[in-house]
Amino acid sequence: MSTNANNGSFDEFVSMLLQFEKSFDADAVQKWSNDIKSVSLWSSAIYLVLIFAGRYAMRQRAPFTLRLPLVMWNTVLALFSIVGFIRTIPEMVSGIVLHGWSYSVCNTSWYYGTTGFWAYAFVLSKLLELGDTAFIVLRKQSLIFLHWYHHITVMIYCFYSYPAHVASGRWYMVMNYGIHSVMYSYFLMRSLRVRMPSVVRIGVTSLQIVQMATGLVVAMSVYVLKEGGMECSQSYENIGATLLMYVSYLILFVQFFCSEYTSANKRKTEKVAGDEKKKFESNGVHAVSNNSGGDEPKKIK
Repeated sequence: MSTNANNGSFDEFVSMLLQFEKSFDADAVQKWSNDIKSVSLWSSAIYLVLIFAGRYAMRQRAPFTLRLPLVMWNTVLALFSIVGFIRTIPEMVSGIVLHGWSYSVCNTSWYYGTTGFWAYAFVLSKLLELGDTAFIVLRKQSLIFLHWYHHITVMIYCFYSYPAHVASGRWYMVMNYGIHSVMYSYFLMRSLRVRMPSVVRIGVTSLQIVQMATGLVVAMSVYVLKEGGMECSQSYENIGATLLMYVSYLILFVQFFCSEYTSANKRKTEKVAGDEKKKFESNGVHAVSNNSGGDEPKKIK
């Protein structure tokens, strides 16, 4: 009886989700998103003020544990990323198989229908993800430049690129959904105090580095195609911003990888991790790049 009730509730949820996808009005949302894109700038300013004001306010306070809120937070973002990836990857794969590489980086059809709904959900999620940093500040964990720089620049880029229907965003969205599916699931396991092999953390950071390198390849590919005379829905200004963004990410993530995982720093990292574990069972590192989640010595985003 309870099983049938649970199945009914799940079916209702799926039906509601599909209805949202079907009723998504891409043209209306594009116009509205253009009107509110400056929200990303104001949000970034407020975010930075709250970060440093929060760290100042916490300097004489004991760190909050926040284990249950962190578990809930990581659960929601992990599920959102997994569903988003499942709903968007088929369109990209079929586009490449049926129409080729240039189609996947230059065509904007993915802004409509199912992928259109998840594209805008993706944009809005960048605003929500700023909340990751609250856990770091309130739990008095290490906040590194890469964490907040990555959050701010991704959000601003998404809010300003969506109204222009940047075609190559198909790649950036699907990759981000995929990486976040793994990353937030990892953070969830850490927040549940499930001990994970260090190779998993290294693997997540490695995937992020691959993501940044792929982003560069996609942006350069669009530039080459436009120079060759192909019609591609992405301005040269946006291509330039994309290249600068991904170059900076690649440098910062490689730098982070080397500082955390190379043999020269291995003993230091292990000692810090051990000291942190003795202090309290923590959760959350954006060292695996983008969120909060485990017993890690540093946090990144």
